[in-house]
Amino acid sequence: QVQLVESGGGLVQPGGSLRLSCAASGLTLDYLAIGWFRQAPGKEREGVSCISSSDGSLYFLDSVKGRFTISRDYAKNTVYLQMDSLKPEDTGVYYCAAPPVPVCFDSDGAYDYWGQGTQVNVSS
Repeated sequence: QVQLVESGGGLVQPGGSLRLSCAASGLTLDYLAIGWFRQAPGKEREGVSCISSSDGSLYFLDSVKGRFTISRDYAKNTVYLQMDSLKPEDTGVYYCAAPPVPVCFDSDGAYDYWGQGTQVNVSS
């Protein structure tokens, strides 16, 4: 059973940075794709970024390209989402998730394993 635990959320001013962590257990990152999703109040959940273990391919939502980066630490079995130049519209609960196969998918319905979420608030 794969378990995912997010951390690193908080309150930050516009233009600031946060680094979210997603610690995985039950399976190593060699066999996991990890996606990051977010949900703002009153809005649907959307995919923000994803890293595939099969070929290392990366995905980023258009609105975060150039501001967010995704990386992984195999020794810690952890995936990071570095968020720079944050904007108020980045506010939401951020979740990491893993599908049953080590590739990224557009739809959150393809992801079987989810963390509990971490709140990100971008506000002055």
